[in-house]
Amino acid sequence: MRDWRWQVGMLGLLLGLVAGSQALRGESPASQSPPSRTSGESKATTTPDQPEAAASEETPRDPVLGRKVANFVLPDSRGNIVGLADFAAKPVVLLYWMNTTCPIANLYLPDLIEMQKQTDETGVQVLGIHSDPGLTRDEIASHREKFGINFPVLHDEQQAVASMLGADRTAAVYLLDSQRIVRYHGRVDDRYQYTSKRDEPRRRDVAEAIQELRSGKPVSQPTTEVQGCLITPLERKTPAGELTFAKQVAPILYEKCSECHHPGTAAPFSLLTYDDAVNHGAMIREVVLERRMPPWHADPRHGEFVNDRRLSQDQLETLVAWIDDGMPEGNASETPPAPEYYDGWRIGKPDLVLELPEEVKIPATGVVPYLYFVTPTNFKEDMWIQAAEVRPGNRRAVHHVVLFYRDAKDRGGRPLENWVIGAAPGDTPLEFPEGVGRRIPAGASLIWQMHYTPTGKAETDRSQVAFKFYKKPPTRNVLAKGIANFRFEIPAGAPRHEVKSSYTFPRDAELHALFPHMHLRGHDFEFRAVFPDGQSEILLSVPQYDFNWQTGYRLATPRDLPKGTRIECTAHFDNSAANPANPDPTKAVRWGDQTWEEMMIGYIDYVWKEPAAPQEGPDKTE
Repeated sequence: MRDWRWQVGMLGLLLGLVAGSQALRGESPASQSPPSRTSGESKATTTPDQPEAAASEETPRDPVLGRKVANFVLPDSRGNIVGLADFAAKPVVLLYWMNTTCPIANLYLPDLIEMQKQTDETGVQVLGIHSDPGLTRDEIASHREKFGINFPVLHDEQQAVASMLGADRTAAVYLLDSQRIVRYHGRVDDRYQYTSKRDEPRRRDVAEAIQELRSGKPVSQPTTEVQGCLITPLERKTPAGELTFAKQVAPILYEKCSECHHPGTAAPFSLLTYDDAVNHGAMIREVVLERRMPPWHADPRHGEFVNDRRLSQDQLETLVAWIDDGMPEGNASETPPAPEYYDGWRIGKPDLVLELPEEVKIPATGVVPYLYFVTPTNFKEDMWIQAAEVRPGNRRAVHHVVLFYRDAKDRGGRPLENWVIGAAPGDTPLEFPEGVGRRIPAGASLIWQMHYTPTGKAETDRSQVAFKFYKKPPTRNVLAKGIANFRFEIPAGAPRHEVKSSYTFPRDAELHALFPHMHLRGHDFEFRAVFPDGQSEILLSVPQYDFNWQTGYRLATPRDLPKGTRIECTAHFDNSAANPANPDPTKAVRWGDQTWEEMMIGYIDYVWKEPAAPQEGPDKTE
């Protein structure tokens, strides 16, 4: 029987022959790597018999270190769909790139199997990933059974996760902390080389990195050189030089990016022209590969949403390949017309624009309490909103805007019942499907709740709101409800504190949208429907909540909820020092308006199944 020496020796010989043939042709082995990836490997020159020196200032920093890994979902060897978010309770996740035939990658499998056995004790979850093209699920399953692998093995058939992390070699390890930030990238240890093997490692790189992570220390050697098999990149769908802005790229930017990236919005630059795209090509490449843009945080396994901003894998690869090809324009006459935005409004030309009744002066420092302003609408009849959009007048100082109405017959007003629209970082305009709208009664006044955050210098603001109205009243009124928990306390240092809230529908209803809201310690949020027959279903899961992107998720198809259906909201908060956004992990946190305090609200938009009478408002049984 051939042993490991034959396998490793043959691998080394093959790699040497490949490198030699490239040298004869004047090529570098690095030129064979896919252009859309970064190797992320240390280039320190050491021999198998020399201990590696610690990373020095001369060693290029691994670009993947410190990167937050977006939630991904892939099929496993049994056909189940597995997501990174499924292991949220694990403080450390180890991603290991595998191949059914790579000797070095296979030699480390017993170590990883043993590590998975200890997961309850160590808190480390191992995930194996196959990204080589041509592998079938049956081959992956057979390999898993043959080696007795006890951890999930995922099939990255489109190399989506490999491109996200720049993984181009098997036997590579990526260690993710509780925030799913890459803290270590490299080998398991230094035992197995291309042409040699040690019985014992000189340095147990992964084990030491895990120990440091679990102790709350920075990883002392976060990058090591990986020795394994190169991952063959997928063949490009479009040959080099055939991708142009006019034909392939402009349609993607107009569909997925320009709604925010046009003049008059919070986005830092526009993406409506060829020059816009070229001037920001490097940044576009980075943020789409890391899945930071377009911003979207819903787990794709739960729900379909009309405002889903994700790029498909084909769209992502097209953008990256076009940038790598030098960003040719093509025939400018073939460029489709760019979207038009009336005066910057994303909802189009509004029927009415209202603004704060006065200019607000914001101090340079201190805590600014919520400010309230009243704007009479002077509506002579009930008006039905088809679309609405808030435009902060000073995006540096405006934290959020909430508008609700006060009926002429109601002296107080009810913010969570008479809700009109809100605006916070990352939100999208309010747009209702045909047949439903939000009613503002005749004679009502708009109440502005303004939350300002000082910037270090005196500021002013005069925010606006724009409305588009139905010409003919729709049949049903869209109501809003905040399913909140006001009575929680998050202990100091708690890494995963759970808070729940719920609401039971007293009548048959139809659900239209979901909107989770937390502050800086928010980690994840889930909406679940529990039906009268006991069945339950996740309506929305946001496994990586980001306070900077407060997205409302609008269902592509409204969901029927029979009387007695309970909406359960479950949130987790990270009040530990590992949360980079945490203002102070040494203090317990309770409900409060300010961002250094916390909130837990699951907002929903819904209508009653039976058409509402024109005067009907929110559920008075709440």
